[in-house]
Amino acid sequence: MKQQRRPVIALLTCGILFGLSGWASGLFTPEETTVTEVAPGVFFRKTALKPKFLGCNNGWVIFKDFVLVIEANFPKQSEEVIKEIRKTTDKPIKYVFDTHYHGDHADGTTVFLKLGATGIANENSQELFDTKGVAGFEDTKKKNPKEFAHEGLEYGKPTLYFPRKLVLDDGTQRVELVHFGHAHTAGDAMAWLPKHGILFTGDACVNGAYNYTGDSDTDSWVAVLTELEKLPVKMVIPGHGEGSDKSLLSTQRRYFVELRQYIQNAIDKGRTLDQIKQEIDLPFYKEWTGVDVKQNVENIEFVYKKLKK
Repeated sequence: MKQQRRPVIALLTCGILFGLSGWASGLFTPEETTVTEVAPGVFFRKTALKPKFLGCNNGWVIFKDFVLVIEANFPKQSEEVIKEIRKTTDKPIKYVFDTHYHGDHADGTTVFLKLGATGIANENSQELFDTKGVAGFEDTKKKNPKEFAHEGLEYGKPTLYFPRKLVLDDGTQRVELVHFGHAHTAGDAMAWLPKHGILFTGDACVNGAYNYTGDSDTDSWVAVLTELEKLPVKMVIPGHGEGSDKSLLSTQRRYFVELRQYIQNAIDKGRTLDQIKQEIDLPFYKEWTGVDVKQNVENIEFVYKKLKK
């Protein structure tokens, strides 16, 4: 895996990370894994999605005496993240924050726990870690133990759960771990760095055709994104895809608003699910992601089922 570190100024100049054109485009599908210092002591590890899906994006923040890792990722990627952290600091990794329980974000928690770190997540995720999380981990370990390095590992999960907000502030860095409601999952939480205007969103916001709705509440998801837009965000680091500016939040929200509106209108007109899947058209979505909205069949089916009730 090729990795590189580029200076922040280069990213600001080319405008890829911030999306300075004003359009948060997911067409830049990451084909290599890179590490960038996006603010003093704040790092963004963009994880490649092509030609092979490797996992989620990561971040870490260097405090005065310790390091906070944002997203554990898969076990194999956790090991890579630790190597990258050691290139930037020798301070101990004290915390690993999982934005939600899905394996590509949290299965590597066990790797960090072995280093003595404490796992952190929102309290609404605790039951999900205890049930779906461990089941998914064991299933991957059984069926595909080597691909993401689950082999020989036991499931490790967070032990520090917070309700709405948990703040880490030592005078040098401030990170607010916040939960605004049920979005991608019931326990979605984000890492907000108010001094830098940087928001790590987990999968509550992605940059491209990477939304999974199976654990979601899309009505509440729209409300969560609306609340996030009220923050003075300068940079959005999504769960998957290229980093962007604040406009990515509204782009992500627009997808769910228009998807729900289209399907509801179609239901009101008596259209069947099969007809909706054939007819639905959201041109902006293809412009954003490079993918026709019809291809996200599971999302269409999920929203239809919820709105049909």
